Amino acid sequence: MDTIINWINENSGLIIHYGIQAVIALVIFLLGGRIAKFCGGLTEKAFAKKKVDKAVGSFVASIVYAIVFMATILMALSQIGIETTSFIAILGAAGLAVGLALQGSLSNFASGVLIILLRPFKSGDFIEAGGKMGSVDKIEIFSTELRTPDNKVIIMPNSAIMSGPIVNFSREKTRRIDLVIGVGYDADLREAKAVLKSVLDKEPRLLKDPAYTVAVNELGDSSVNFVVRPWVNSADYWPTYFDLMENIKIALDDANINIPFPQMDVHFHKQD
Repeated sequence: MDTIINWINENSGLIIHYGIQAVIALVIFLLGGRIAKFCGGLTEKAFAKKKVDKAVGSFVASIVYAIVFMATILMALSQIGIETTSFIAILGAAGLAVGLALQGSLSNFASGVLIILLRPFKSGDFIEAGGKMGSVDKIEIFSTELRTPDNKVIIMPNSAIMSGPIVNFSREKTRRIDLVIGVGYDADLREAKAVLKSVLDKEPRLLKDPAYTVAVNELGDSSVNFVVRPWVNSADYWPTYFDLMENIKIALDDANINIPFPQMDVHFHKQD
């Protein structure tokens, strides 16, 4: 015990020096973390002020945060006497090894960069990608956040999005509603066609240009199938779709036009 006390007394100046350095390094680390968050937030606000897509601003802000935070760590290590040049070399070698082990994460990062550069979608677009559908909430370095119509949040790896087809339902201002309506073979096709057109003519959300299409598409097994293809603004797609389905059924019922359903007749033969 006396030996330890003597050592402390003999090296008190050195202990105080390194203690102060450690405290300064801790302050740099904590302050740097706040500065990194501030820089990231400031970058995102700057992009929003310029009316740049929200997803792009979020992505760039996350990169700025990572760079500033890494610089903070290096400054803190330098303050306590660690040679940062050697540390950077070691970090580079370690980074290579980790990079090989985390190829999936690097793929997600590269895919995130491609999403920003190619811009197949923007914040607020409703898309289908990687087998999932939802509105784009934000694009991060490694993942993209989607919000489903029932308010679920899907966090998808960027590589999963870029590795397959991307369907953007919101990019174009207009969309076509595709309905298939079947009527019985005993129905008057001219009357059925007139009923379908009357329903479309009464729907105010349908666009006049392009004009809608109502035509016989198929002579099916149990019905004559019409295709009904009106155009609407993208924002009106689903409300109009649901209303048309209901109104067409009501109009055909009122006109006593049967909508058949698949049936199977089973015959039993009695053997003597």
